[in-house]
Amino acid sequence: MSDDGEHELSRKRALLATLPFLFLGIADVVLLLEWGLDPLWGFMILPPILFVSVLAWLAFRGGFVRDRTGDPDGQ
Repeated sequence: MSDDGEHELSRKRALLATLPFLFLGIADVVLLLEWGLDPLWGFMILPPILFVSVLAWLAFRGGFVRDRTGDPDGQ
């Protein structure tokens, strides 16, 4: 079992790992809106971007990624 400090660290690391992808997705939506496309297109691609970002955060936080890479410290 792990203590709360380790959970906080893994949450922070998960957030730091997924932020670039979230920022790229949001930048894509902003770029589409700046090009003058219908705002509906921006809102159509925003939910999948958020969904995948949340899935990535959960994978990093829960250790799924560490368990699949064969990291010996992941025990």
